[in-house]
Amino acid sequence: MDPTRLPQAPYGPRFGDRVRQELLMERRTFLALVSGGLLAAPLAAEAQQDPKVRRIAVVRVTFPAYVEARKEGLRRLGWIEGQNIVVETLLLGDRSDAGMQEFARDLVRLKIEVIMASNNIWISAAKAATTTIPIVMVEADDPVGRGYVQSLARPGGNITGLTGSVSPDAAGKRVEFLAECRPRLSRLGCLVDPTFPGYQTICLAVEAAARSRGMATRVVEVREANALAGAFAMMVKDHMQALVVIGSRFIFNERGRIAELAMRHRLPAAYSWREGAEAGGLLSYGRDIQALWRRAAVYVDKILKGAKPADLPVEQPTTFELVINLKTAKALGLTIPPSLLQRAEEVIQ
Repeated sequence: MDPTRLPQAPYGPRFGDRVRQELLMERRTFLALVSGGLLAAPLAAEAQQDPKVRRIAVVRVTFPAYVEARKEGLRRLGWIEGQNIVVETLLLGDRSDAGMQEFARDLVRLKIEVIMASNNIWISAAKAATTTIPIVMVEADDPVGRGYVQSLARPGGNITGLTGSVSPDAAGKRVEFLAECRPRLSRLGCLVDPTFPGYQTICLAVEAAARSRGMATRVVEVREANALAGAFAMMVKDHMQALVVIGSRFIFNERGRIAELAMRHRLPAAYSWREGAEAGGLLSYGRDIQALWRRAAVYVDKILKGAKPADLPVEQPTTFELVINLKTAKALGLTIPPSLLQRAEEVIQ
């Protein structure tokens, strides 16, 4: 056994089983939509309307900063909500066959011309609902592997946009920054929601970066809010000295609670999105999600002006930001090196 790798927390269902279950669900959904004639319907023809006012749908984004970033991106390109564009926010209630068929019917009823889908769950839902309405991905993880596009350079089909995938190097950077903030760091916890796509790759990157610095790591899985306290108790029992938080929508929504528990147990925490640092975590390093939403508006603009999704290459993140919460550092008794502060895009006082 690798001496720098601690025993992992008990896993839930095997990863392969979860993948098979998800694929089975998507196949059932596909068959249900085909049998209902929804995938074969000429949705583009159904979407004819007043050319002065265009209609798009945004699937599953309610976080105010992301909503404003999307609005800002559209405004910069001359699309003013309530004037020349109507934006329908669709919150898919569930992924059952009935729920998916209702979602597909809504796209036709509302005469949607472009769909903006925030992440894999909603991209999959939109993909199952239509093969004709253009879909703009905002935070897609592994869009080629998931079958959303044929390749990043040549998407093919009706889907294009932005991949939210972050290289393993970014995960390694979080370990590096924690080591700079906490000297003699030797035991690192990794808090993860195992339903998050690609989490295993990120965990391996964290472990590799930690191992190169002589640190032991422990991956702790958590699937629901009421398990967070127990997860932190496990890390404290194992004498963890810092924490890397691997995101999912559930983890994102619980960022305040996670920051509170990390502070209570004196664990400096590094996140992949700035909202983690804003909620009280020590630091964050990762893609600028607000920038992704502003950039996605460019795809919407091009498509509304006649471009085909198949001809618009998928973009990968190029903007990464380091945010440091100096208030949290002081509360934890940590001194942030001036060289690290100078590298930060933002320092929260």
